[in-house]
Amino acid sequence: MTVPLTADAHAYGLVGDGTADDGPALQKLVDTLGDATAEDGRPRTVRVPAGRYVIRDRPVLWRSGVSLIGAGRGATCFALANPGAPDRPVPLAWFTTAQHGAGRDQHIADVTFAHFEIDGSGVRTEEYEVLAKGLGLQYVLRGRFSDLYIHDTAATGFGCDFLQDTVVEGVLAERCGRQDPGEKMGGAGIGIGVGGWGPVERLAVTDCTANGNGTNGIFLELQQDHWAPPRGIRLTACHTEDNRYGISDWGADGLLVTACTMIGNHVAGFDVSAQGTTSVGGRGGIVTGCLIDGNARDGVALGNTPGPYAFRGNRISGNGRYGYWQHNLAGGDQEPAVDIVLESNDIHDNGLDGIHLDAPLHEPAIFGNRIRGNGRRAAPGARGGQDVTCGPLSLTDPHADWLPGGHRGKTLTAGAGDTEVTAVVTDNTATRLTLAPRRPGARTAWPHDAVPAPGTAYRLPDAPTPRTGLTAAAAVTHPYVHGNRIRDDGHPRTQTHALWLAHEATWTAGRVSGNDFSGNASAATRSTRHRAADAGGTTTADAARRLRAPAARPPRSAPPCRSPRPPPGAWPPGWRCG
Repeated sequence: MTVPLTADAHAYGLVGDGTADDGPALQKLVDTLGDATAEDGRPRTVRVPAGRYVIRDRPVLWRSGVSLIGAGRGATCFALANPGAPDRPVPLAWFTTAQHGAGRDQHIADVTFAHFEIDGSGVRTEEYEVLAKGLGLQYVLRGRFSDLYIHDTAATGFGCDFLQDTVVEGVLAERCGRQDPGEKMGGAGIGIGVGGWGPVERLAVTDCTANGNGTNGIFLELQQDHWAPPRGIRLTACHTEDNRYGISDWGADGLLVTACTMIGNHVAGFDVSAQGTTSVGGRGGIVTGCLIDGNARDGVALGNTPGPYAFRGNRISGNGRYGYWQHNLAGGDQEPAVDIVLESNDIHDNGLDGIHLDAPLHEPAIFGNRIRGNGRRAAPGARGGQDVTCGPLSLTDPHADWLPGGHRGKTLTAGAGDTEVTAVVTDNTATRLTLAPRRPGARTAWPHDAVPAPGTAYRLPDAPTPRTGLTAAAAVTHPYVHGNRIRDDGHPRTQTHALWLAHEATWTAGRVSGNDFSGNASAATRSTRHRAADAGGTTTADAARRLRAPAARPPRSAPPCRSPRPPPGAWPPGWRCG
């Protein structure tokens, strides 16, 4: 029997009526085409007409050289379900190392999955199962995943690992990770394990959207801690919204993230940390031309990385806490990150600091940024109850007169005693609070979807201080801070200081020059005397005091300083007066 290069699914027994189990027929067809491809080396394609194809209780074991092409999103839909096997995950297609021996020498090659929908709402396992994905393939060579709509899966929607010479484009992943409480592995819209092919994995992820997923919108994760973090991965023009994290780099090297939007995520828009399965953070990445806005907590959260990492030309705005947060989680790399670059970013209107450094840095470069109008969480504490009304994502007090945006990032407490509930404020007008959904994909901010009754009492905490453009609360050595405009032209001004050196900080052998620190609410700089830096450095208080002087190096013919020259030995090594 001659096996055609293109097979119509209906001609091979698939029904697509939304009731019949089409899994066995699809498995038989994939095996038939896979055997033929193995024999003559010619890849085959399954064409699936419009219909709803149920895959029940058993996933389809995929074969190399077999492509699956539908009639379009909403037209061809694969509905996954496991009513007869509640302990079994049911991805549409799977081929893995643990279950099937997948590897570099036993891989899936020359496959395309395009133009269909995967509905995972019918799968529910007794306990969270990381393999309950929409697609679950490992070791794919020359693959293309295009124009797919994957939604409501129990774990990750698109969960394919080790993708070499592969393109993932136009994938929409919504409400995936349905059974993940937000702290398990997987549970993402698009989750890609890396490192299996060696130090280079050539992968492009472009024009994808991840919305309302349990953990990450898109993440890359090194799968073995003894593997080299791979280079060659690019993310372009992707959109992530209402996930716990927008885009996460948990173990790539030189990840390129360009022209992406990361908005309205619950923890951070962009994350580098030790949260992945191997506790390895990414390094060498470049994030450029991105919009990182309105995330409930931080815009960029970077840590557990040896560096370098660069952020250039991004807008980092309207986030509930910090625009950029340098930090380290327990269990990952704790060494100072080297060569972190923040260049030409627009960092504004974040709830607290524009940039907050909570982990040690060596040779950071912060230059050419506009860091303005941060510290929006400036409204004083508030209470109320009379005439208060609540909606699924809001609280309105007609008697209030709040500073617009002044409660950004605060935790709202409503009710009292056994009925007390909390929600996170994402923004506010004079009388209305906008609240974050209680979890990704939810339609309400309130537990159990129970909107508080009219007249419910509420309270909001006071504004924290200081709220700065740039705060250092860790050891920073050889910093280069040049040409930044760190100020506040708002009415009222909410950014209290341009620079604060906290009591935990040491600031050693740096150069600060040509910055505009004027126009902040309280002062240009602030420091807390605590301890001296290492030998040859400065105390935090001394460093902050000296930053008040302009530091641009003058021409040789110009007077050496406009202000009185400091006494001999007052300037630490590496510092200059302009």
